[in-house]
Amino acid sequence: MSQATARHILVDSEEKCQSLIDQIKGGADFAAVAKANSSCPSSRDGGSLGTFGKGQMVPEFEEACFNGAVNEVQGPIKTQFGYHAVEVTERA
Repeated sequence: MSQATARHILVDSEEKCQSLIDQIKGGADFAAVAKANSSCPSSRDGGSLGTFGKGQMVPEFEEACFNGAVNEVQGPIKTQFGYHAVEVTERA
């Protein structure tokens, strides 16, 4: 079964999400940005979601995690929860 290890930042607007992605791509530390901005409880762990398999996340999020580039920030990804910046750190 395919598995991905990822971290994310969840915010309530596409503009805020894009701004945070731009900061990270400009050199800001993903974990620090997550801790300061994400509304998800995972923010206390730098946005870490750990390792998960297919079928465990909402479809839009899963699509990014299993089809997007590894070690590259993706987003904004809109889900029922808000807008996500996602970084897959490992996929097997």
